[in-house]
Amino acid sequence: MRVLITGATSGLGTELAVQLARRGWKLALTGRREEKLRQAAAAAATAGAKEVLVLPGSVCDLQDVKRHYAEIKQAWGGLDWAILNAGVGDSMNAREFEAEVYRWTYETNVFGVANWMEAVIPDMVKQGSGAIAGIASLAAFRGLPQSGPYCSSKAALVTMLESTRVDLRGTGVDVVTVCPGFVKSEMTDRNDPKDMWFLMEVDDGVREIVKGIDARKRIVHFPWALSLPMKYVVHNLPGFLYDWVVSRVTKRSKRPSRPRA
Repeated sequence: MRVLITGATSGLGTELAVQLARRGWKLALTGRREEKLRQAAAAAATAGAKEVLVLPGSVCDLQDVKRHYAEIKQAWGGLDWAILNAGVGDSMNAREFEAEVYRWTYETNVFGVANWMEAVIPDMVKQGSGAIAGIASLAAFRGLPQSGPYCSSKAALVTMLESTRVDLRGTGVDVVTVCPGFVKSEMTDRNDPKDMWFLMEVDDGVREIVKGIDARKRIVHFPWALSLPMKYVVHNLPGFLYDWVVSRVTKRSKRPSRPRA
């Protein structure tokens, strides 16, 4: 199997590389931070990957994406799985609204995925098989306090993946939408643990993701103790009641440096 993992420099991306390497698969890893990317590649090689391609660059740069995919095609002829994991997040209170925070968040979380789908879909359709997994978030279901850029970008991603799945029906190419809750990573390390209910270890989170892709599930969401309330209860709360409840929630997260994916 030939697998692409974007945002492989840390967190879910690095652990995905390690767990899939244990299957003896070929892995193409992308990320902005070359040193960390090479560390992830070394961990994957040690875990048993048949071959690892190290592709430093940004999912936001279409030329980087085209160059990376050209290298993958030259080496392997194409891909079987594309796990589009690269993502960023930042807190922003709307009282200090900055359009730029939305812009750079969408560039990675939405257009970074779109850039790779433009690259891989034609060949997957041509070969009549493949899986595309986009890593969204449970935060896509409602607008959370001080999280407008992140929540809205993930909501856009969920909808984009759903439309893509419908369009590709019958081609042999499956589209899997992954909506994790809180998983330990560089991103969650910035937050107050009290604000992250049911925080999961990264290896447990990745096992859920891989299991979902293996089963070609339409939507993978976890952990169930958080995803069920978010998906079925919070999502269906009347707007006035939701606004009243969440306006009393204070999100305590540090503003991170950029970029991270």
